[in-house]
Amino acid sequence: MPKPHHVHSLKRLKSIAVIGPGILVMLADTDAGSIITAAQSGAQWGYKLLALQFLLIPILYLVQELTLRLGLVTGRGHGELISDTFGKGWAWLSVGTLMLACIGAIVTQLSGLAGVAMLFHVWPPLVIGVAVIMIIAMVWTGSYRSVERIAIAFGLFELAFIVVALKSHPDLRQMAAQLRQAPLGDPKYLYLAAANLGAVIMPWMIFYQQSAVLDKGLGPADLKVARWDTAIGAVVTQLIMAAVLVGVAATVGRTNPNAPLRDVPEIGRALMTFLGDGFGRVVFAIGMTGAALVATIVVCLTAAWGIGEVAGYKRSLEDHPREAPWFYGVFSACLVAGGLLVASGVNLVQLSVAVEVMNALLLPIVLGFLYLLSLKALPEPYRLKGFYKVLVGVVVVVTAVFGVYAGLSGAISGG
Repeated sequence: MPKPHHVHSLKRLKSIAVIGPGILVMLADTDAGSIITAAQSGAQWGYKLLALQFLLIPILYLVQELTLRLGLVTGRGHGELISDTFGKGWAWLSVGTLMLACIGAIVTQLSGLAGVAMLFHVWPPLVIGVAVIMIIAMVWTGSYRSVERIAIAFGLFELAFIVVALKSHPDLRQMAAQLRQAPLGDPKYLYLAAANLGAVIMPWMIFYQQSAVLDKGLGPADLKVARWDTAIGAVVTQLIMAAVLVGVAATVGRTNPNAPLRDVPEIGRALMTFLGDGFGRVVFAIGMTGAALVATIVVCLTAAWGIGEVAGYKRSLEDHPREAPWFYGVFSACLVAGGLLVASGVNLVQLSVAVEVMNALLLPIVLGFLYLLSLKALPEPYRLKGFYKVLVGVVVVVTAVFGVYAGLSGAISGG
């Protein structure tokens, strides 16, 4: 019979083994596009969008906890569950929104890497090509757990932005004053508010986490630890978003308010002001590269998993590429297509903000399916009920309506 301390150690090791999907999806949430959106918010509106970053923490957790619950309890991915519950047609509609979000996200990630290359005067297609080859090799030769560990390691580089925010020495009195001055009637402000919402709650996050917990072999018994995994990730990702916004608001937002950022190197230069050129350049490059790489891996995996759940092909990182050719083929095709599009030359800042606004416009479909599944697909002990069911419904409706209203208001007025 095992001794009590051995039992305790085994439980602790099992709990540690559960941690990963939540933190990883949240680090990927703070992707290159999200960082650019937060930077643009700080440049144009100072600290006026800072409160939104913290308001989104409980909303983000609520959404991803439902995703987690659906995956662990039903043992099915998001697309597969929609197909089983509502039919193939609705499942393909949901996967269609997923692919729109994934295409936009892949392009913004690789564009972020291109921007870092420009900061160091390196030919961008070379950096993108190396990144594409490296990621394909890693995924084709690794298991889920190894890919998860490497991706989290990339994502942790984003913590460099917290160093930038602390070194920028923001004016706390100015911050407090601006937090009370949110211009909710200004379409341009609403457009960036919608972009921040879409930068935090993304369709591919829901598909990814629900598939990842299954590929990792987790089940209902892991729900408690997995919730902590998700909650910690939600706090970390929004601290990084807030750090980028504060760092830029304390520089560009203070010296040249309302001036939009034009490219990634300009964001880098803004954040390097208080760190010095050499050290600042390296810190910014580490943060942006980590954000772009972790999100690229997660988004491409999500596309391959999501389509597979509805199309029915084998879809696991535990399968050899010969056993799951469509899964690895879709993953690689997404990555290569994104690389080719970015190499053609696009305006990264405008594109990234537009992609996040598109995510906000897709929220009624994404959150609608999530909420309905939580009512219909979960067995009784795990189903939403009582006050929490009403609270979640209100949050889903308010978030989706605000995303569409703010996004359309800004788009119609020209952003």
